[in-house]
Amino acid sequence: MAKPVIGVMPLWDDEKDSIWMLPGYFDGIIREGGIPLMIPFLENVEDLERIAGLCDGFLLTGGHDVAPELYNETPLQDNVCCCRKRDEMELFILRSAIENDKPVLGICRGIQFINAALGGTLYQDIPTQYQSDIQHHQEPPYDVPVHGVKIVKDTPLYECLHTDFLQVNSYHHQAVRRIAPGLEEMAISTDGLVEALYMPSHRFLCAVQWHPEFSYETDENSRKIFRSFTEAVGQARPEQIRK
Repeated sequence: MAKPVIGVMPLWDDEKDSIWMLPGYFDGIIREGGIPLMIPFLENVEDLERIAGLCDGFLLTGGHDVAPELYNETPLQDNVCCCRKRDEMELFILRSAIENDKPVLGICRGIQFINAALGGTLYQDIPTQYQSDIQHHQEPPYDVPVHGVKIVKDTPLYECLHTDFLQVNSYHHQAVRRIAPGLEEMAISTDGLVEALYMPSHRFLCAVQWHPEFSYETDENSRKIFRSFTEAVGQARPEQIRK
């Protein structure tokens, strides 16, 4: 059986004017039997449709802040740094994936983008908009857990990890505020922020706020997240559906 191909959203370097990728996103997929394919920034609709058709599933990675305009706000702080060409491309890819019922995994920015794109809102800057006594933007090393999350039972994340509490790493200054229609929470941080979401009506659309790509080498729960996603992608391939 051919391995599933997973489209991975690119990261953008403003200073170098270039796309790049953290190896953990690729390696986490490869380790669990998938083939990662980094998608370049594309604007042509036909090109986007072609690349969306080539991929069996999609990983929405971390990176730049989601543009507040996507959820009908304007930037509140100077530290809100966006990449609008990425937002535009990911919006097309996400809508295509939902329309064609292809699996999607969001990580960090990924959970924020999914929520904003589907009608939710974000905290643009946690330190200035949300009172918390836990560390959401940790210093290196990034594979070390820094706070806990409570996992909601009877959700895909609980079924994947078989635990109702997890210690996670954390590297973000934005977060889900109002959950988008059609999404439901799977995990909540000990200070009350949404840490994981899923779409019950979709084959597999899940997202986490923490970073399994940094910790998959040493943490079995991180590997389980990549594994459940990659397995879902493999099961969703057209030739599998025909069987």
